[in-house]
Amino acid sequence: MRILHTMVRVGDLDKSIVFYTEVLGMRLLRRKDYPEGKYTLAFLGYQEEHEGAVIELTYNWGVSQYTLGDAYGHIAIAVPDIQAVCAAVKEKGGVVSYGPALHGGTTWIAFTKDPDGYAIEFIQRD
Repeated sequence: MRILHTMVRVGDLDKSIVFYTEVLGMRLLRRKDYPEGKYTLAFLGYQEEHEGAVIELTYNWGVSQYTLGDAYGHIAIAVPDIQAVCAAVKEKGGVVSYGPALHGGTTWIAFTKDPDGYAIEFIQRD
């Protein structure tokens, strides 16, 4: 078994795709409209779906905002140089909401948020 994807609902699919591709550097792997259900799915990731987990963005037509709730945590992304990644996020119009900071005395972490407010954690890995 393996994790295939994590799905998040978004209020502006195009804006979210720009964030995940241009700010976080993912690739749009596929996108499809489902007129009968009135929704669109977009799958994004750093590698193909058969190689690793990806993000599924779901846009329900006509819904522009969701209540995130307090059960959701974050999506974590391994990065080789957290200082450079945070600088790139800021340069591309994203916001670093926390860090970079040393967590637990051994691990560098930082957080950003996507256009819908979903938290994304960067964890420095060599």
